Amino acid sequence: MNKIVIEYLSFLKNERNYSDKTIINYRKDLEEFLIFFKIDNYKQLDITKEDLRKYLRHLDELKYSSTTISRHLSSLRSFYNYLNVLGYYDKNIFKNIKNPKKPKKLPNFLQINEIEEILKNTNISNDIYFNIRNKLIIELFYSTGIRINELVMIKLSDININEKSIRIMGKGSKERIVYFGEILFNDLNDYLDNSRKYLKPKCDYLILNKFGNQITTRGVSNIFEKIISKSAIKHKVTPHTIRHTFATHLLNNGADLKTVQELLGHESLSTTGIYTHVSNERLRQIYLKTHPRNFH
Repeated sequence: MNKIVIEYLSFLKNERNYSDKTIINYRKDLEEFLIFFKIDNYKQLDITKEDLRKYLRHLDELKYSSTTISRHLSSLRSFYNYLNVLGYYDKNIFKNIKNPKKPKKLPNFLQINEIEEILKNTNISNDIYFNIRNKLIIELFYSTGIRINELVMIKLSDININEKSIRIMGKGSKERIVYFGEILFNDLNDYLDNSRKYLKPKCDYLILNKFGNQITTRGVSNIFEKIISKSAIKHKVTPHTIRHTFATHLLNNGADLKTVQELLGHESLSTTGIYTHVSNERLRQIYLKTHPRNFH
């Protein structure tokens, strides 16, 4: 792989705190780009805007989705910004190059009874201490709306029990505060007073594996999949589905979009706007039931 790309990926991991999954995607995108232009050293990275358009047409001819092409473009834009900072490149070929329009995709979310069904089936182990931990994982997802890679990074020092808040380190090392209620408060105390001590912690991270070390995202995914498979829910559910559910339930119960944006850690309000489809339907139903001009 090109040396400058290796340095860039290391920068993303160590300085920007990007997830392993994101870095893998960036690497694949950049490798595909380098192969297309037969680039093997940084001096050949000096491409033109027409070269960039040619490459985007190539991706389109490969029948890549607009989402995938947008990701490629974002990967390249970020990489060339990095080259600009280092002085390897002094042009802005990305100016006026827009991402292809993405088809609007409504987020998948769960009903309250489905959340309750999941929580009823967290006892997937013969060991009560693991089950306490597993229930806490689900409650953390639903009560705070955090991402899976944010969950595994929570340390004891990030939790303020008295204020019922958790400091979260999100994408791009952006910090935010999330809050929780009585149910998570009780589950958290149960875990800290019992399960975590039983796991003989060897680190300061909140959620531990059976060896007392920080649990991985794969470890959490395995636990989550076992819980879902034990439940009566037959359609696909992921930790991110719970995040969608968190946002949707807040909006359905009267939260404003700006507040939900802050809790989710979205940089743009338009990103949070995908959740308003459910709230709009709720408003429509309330209008039909309550406005005098709709009575017959």
